[in-house]
Amino acid sequence: MGRKWNNIKEKKASKDSNTSRIYAKFGREIYVAAKQGEPDPESNRALKVVLERAKTYSVPKTIIDRAIEKAKGGSEENYDELRYEGFGPSGSMVIVETLTNNVNRTASDVRAAFGKNGGNMGVSGSVAYMFDATAVIGIEGKSADEVFELLVEADVDVRDVLEEEESVIVYAEPDQFHAVQEAFKSVGITEFTVAELTMLAQNDITLEADAQAQFEKMIDAIEDLEDVQQVYHNVDLGE
Repeated sequence: MGRKWNNIKEKKASKDSNTSRIYAKFGREIYVAAKQGEPDPESNRALKVVLERAKTYSVPKTIIDRAIEKAKGGSEENYDELRYEGFGPSGSMVIVETLTNNVNRTASDVRAAFGKNGGNMGVSGSVAYMFDATAVIGIEGKSADEVFELLVEADVDVRDVLEEEESVIVYAEPDQFHAVQEAFKSVGITEFTVAELTMLAQNDITLEADAQAQFEKMIDAIEDLEDVQQVYHNVDLGE
């Protein structure tokens, strides 16, 4: 894989040092997942994925329970899941995933965040073809060879297994997310350093200093929008 997940997650964590923001995003995502299916992670795969992700970001149980109870209570609050694609400076590409209860507001806000920072919105499909939907699961305490052998024995297909700093990170097709986790759980591993369904660029680019500064300003503006859940891009921001 071109990008090391631990570096990506560290940068995301530093930007999300305002924990109230990341908790609010997870609360919204948990509510939507619970409302779209059964409010039980054992019978609602989408909810189970969100809860696994929330666990790796240390989202408090009170936030999780409140979102699920809101869904159980039959709240009329509805959100649309929308994806926007766009371009930043020097050939950079960006995917923005949102949950919104006001489509016009969100589209306007995302377009403005691009436009005011040297970027522009693209049409649907203009960027996504350069990214791969990917399951990313990380653990500690084993080597990459041990993890690879474990997954082979469990008959789980993966794209790659890499040692990244203190973790071993597994990259797999999205439909293998649960299979990878179950393989780990079968040998007593229940804690994950990362458990994400994400979009990884097929090829990263490096920007000149001025372009990178402008790009980071654009990404910050997009990520600060209330309706934005995830932002993916193809820029190597360095260590």
